[in-house]
Amino acid sequence: MDEVLQRIQAGVRRVLPGGPGGGGRGGPQANGRLLGLIGLVALVAWLASGFYRVQPDQEGVVLRFGAFVGKTAPGLNYHIPWPIETALTPATTLINRIEVGYRGAPDTNRVFPGGDAGRDTNRVAARDVPQEALMLTGDENIIDINLSVFWRIRDAGAFLFNTRNPEYTVKSAAESMMREVIGRTPIQPALTEARASIEEQVKSGTQGILDQYGAGVEISQVQLQKVDPPNAVIESFRDVQRANTDAETARNEAESFRNDIVPRARGDAARLTAEADGARQANIAEAGGQAQRFLSVYTAYTAAKDVTLRRLYIETMQEILTKSPSIVVDDRLRGIVPYLPLDAVRPPTPPQPAAGPAR
Repeated sequence: MDEVLQRIQAGVRRVLPGGPGGGGRGGPQANGRLLGLIGLVALVAWLASGFYRVQPDQEGVVLRFGAFVGKTAPGLNYHIPWPIETALTPATTLINRIEVGYRGAPDTNRVFPGGDAGRDTNRVAARDVPQEALMLTGDENIIDINLSVFWRIRDAGAFLFNTRNPEYTVKSAAESMMREVIGRTPIQPALTEARASIEEQVKSGTQGILDQYGAGVEISQVQLQKVDPPNAVIESFRDVQRANTDAETARNEAESFRNDIVPRARGDAARLTAEADGARQANIAEAGGQAQRFLSVYTAYTAAKDVTLRRLYIETMQEILTKSPSIVVDDRLRGIVPYLPLDAVRPPTPPQPAAGPAR
């Protein structure tokens, strides 16, 4: 170190007045000026090291002797140089992704700038992690779930100092909440219509856990990448699903047939009921009319029996003769054979069965 220092001093003397290159010999005064200049340069360099830049997608965090003292906005900022103060600049607008139940290629665990946490359609084939992916449903079935959690830093100070490993904390909270939600959800809704509800419940539950920890993290989106039965029983499960689908189809067809036949049967029943009621009313009215007619005839008979009897005879004969053919024969004609229409009163002959084939 002494040799290096001597070489530096010799080089400085060459460029300073009074040095070997300046036309004179350097004495103690020149050495003092040299050391002062070196100290001044070192002080300026040390003070200049306190300048730092915070990018637009970052937030500055200032530490004084390792303790958090404040945050700075994007732009050019200054802090007391090391070792008194230091500055950290974590990215607060980038969306990070954590995978639960599977591991993708290294380039898939990237961040999404500008808050874009859309589904990654270019994700390469992933490797399942059974100890994370296999979960128990509410109806005691095992289900294989792959989950992606998108998050960003909401509070840089809390993110850096309130948890030892923020990424692991987010992953553990999301996995725990997913197991809780799946544990109260039957397997059939989890595989079909309840996916959106599960994602929302996991997102809100995970955010609540992280807020309790003061992790300074905001969950922007939760995506279910895969929800399937375990690979060992997936074919059997699909057979059961197909059988359930066939049963549901048959049930729908039967329900459609019932919806067609029952209204028609009810309509026929209502029609028959209405016809019977109409016939009943007609019979009652007819019977009432006949009774009234009989009473009126009886009243007339009690008042004038002879006239009434003759009238009844005439009306009866009129009714009979109007329904029977009449033949008028002149008494002066002789040799006429009386005509009797036997065919009209003979009962019809029943049809004879057709003769079978000859044996």
